[in-house]
Amino acid sequence: MLTDRHSTGPSGMHEDPVSGVAVVGRARVVTLRGELDVYNSSRVQDGLDEACAGDPERVVIDLGEVGFIDSTALGVLIEAGRKLGDPRALVLAAPGLATRRALEISGLDRHFTLRESVQDALDAPI
Repeated sequence: MLTDRHSTGPSGMHEDPVSGVAVVGRARVVTLRGELDVYNSSRVQDGLDEACAGDPERVVIDLGEVGFIDSTALGVLIEAGRKLGDPRALVLAAPGLATRRALEISGLDRHFTLRESVQDALDAPI
């Protein structure tokens, strides 16, 4: 099951930061893209809420297409981990250089499980 989310904002230039939520066995994969910030964090929250519904074994957040993430969006990731109950059940996959740097500066690289690819995140033991 894949939810495709391609919408534009009022200017026609803003794509939804959640490009899809896929069900892979007992896991959910949320694919994020673009700039994740205060302006679209509610849409990121909606996508993560969708992924966390139904008690998945794990939620993998694909950050491979994310170019920027601010503190508001980082807070949304933290909240999603809390909703799952087990912090190891939320796995961040494929963070690019800017996203990895934001995670390191904030200290969240030690809070989240990071994997180099979505497949690594799906295969890793919880």
